[in-house]
Amino acid sequence: MNRIELKSLLADSALGTPAGRIVRTLSARGSMSAAQLARHTGLAKSTISTTLSELRRTNMVVETGIELDGGVGRPATTLTLNPEAGTCIGILIGQSEIQVIVADVSHRVLSDQTVQLEPDYSPEHATDLVRGLIAEAYSQQWRSQDGLLGVGIAVGGPVNPVTSRVMRGGVPKWTGVSLHEHFAPMFEAPILADNESNCSAIAEMTWGAAQGHEDFIVYTLDMGVGGAIVSGGNVLRGVAGAAGEFGHVVIDPHGPLCRCGNRGCLEVYASFRTALVEAETELGRRLHITDVVRLAMSGDETCRRLIRQAGEAGGRGLGLIGSVFNPSLVVVSGRLATAGDLLMQPLIESFERFSLVKREDVPPSAQTRVVPSAFTDNGACMGAVGLVLRNHGQALSLAH
Repeated sequence: MNRIELKSLLADSALGTPAGRIVRTLSARGSMSAAQLARHTGLAKSTISTTLSELRRTNMVVETGIELDGGVGRPATTLTLNPEAGTCIGILIGQSEIQVIVADVSHRVLSDQTVQLEPDYSPEHATDLVRGLIAEAYSQQWRSQDGLLGVGIAVGGPVNPVTSRVMRGGVPKWTGVSLHEHFAPMFEAPILADNESNCSAIAEMTWGAAQGHEDFIVYTLDMGVGGAIVSGGNVLRGVAGAAGEFGHVVIDPHGPLCRCGNRGCLEVYASFRTALVEAETELGRRLHITDVVRLAMSGDETCRRLIRQAGEAGGRGLGLIGSVFNPSLVVVSGRLATAGDLLMQPLIESFERFSLVKREDVPPSAQTRVVPSAFTDNGACMGAVGLVLRNHGQALSLAH
């Protein structure tokens, strides 16, 4: 198996070839049957068969051992890129954590590690941590980084699509930092970077609650409020990379100061930042948002009340978003979504109250579905892996 050949097949220059289209599709979507490959690539079944035979001969594509039961005839064998062909790294620059995921090109996660940090940690400290986590991940798998295809980085705040520079980041010391320039000395591989909610959207349509959906909204409720817009299977980033920044829609220009510098943003009212301080004061100890969710699920009334309030405020914001986009599907991501019905019920009720079009106005097929994320703690970082798997050919554009 030739890793150089894999990289060449993933490059944009090979996209027009049958082998390039098949390899790019398997990289983006994971294991598929030959019939599914034909539908997604638009190639004739005979071309699929001939090309797959060659890719299997060179060991670039292998069988997964899993069969799909289509209901008629023999089950179809699914195929994937050879797991040994290469790896990808996803990095999350969170508000109070660093997360690193290493996965292979068959979409199998090899390592998933998170380190909690004090807020406003420095980029230099993060670099040292990331270097150590990656070295540990590869050593535990007895693998070399020689087959590294690319690195995806997710960060809170909009990212300049040309320079990969963080703009008004959720981690203040990262504002103005070019993620490519900062991390390039660490890797001999292309680097892609995007907002964490955009990365969450990639994870949801690749492995999560939006599989099979080409148009949907991600609404992130956490220590901040964010989101992503997906249309035609593509994440809309906007001319400056700031599309989907729902948390920074100004509700009241005379309201409280937001961390972005404006006043009265949706995030001021709908994020869990103030609620977490209230929970810490009430319970008399330092807490993470996951602690509040755990306590709420165990019956703590203070935590349950704070999550219900967050859901109600989040639903008001979602009503505004729904009036603009009227989406068929909204995926609620962020650590608050792990509270399940404690968050979702008041959020959906509030969304319905503040939406222009009510459920009784339209048939079920025209109603907006609001569902929790399929991920509990690694959606954005998995999406950073997905940045590489889906967009490898574009990675070099951010390398300059």
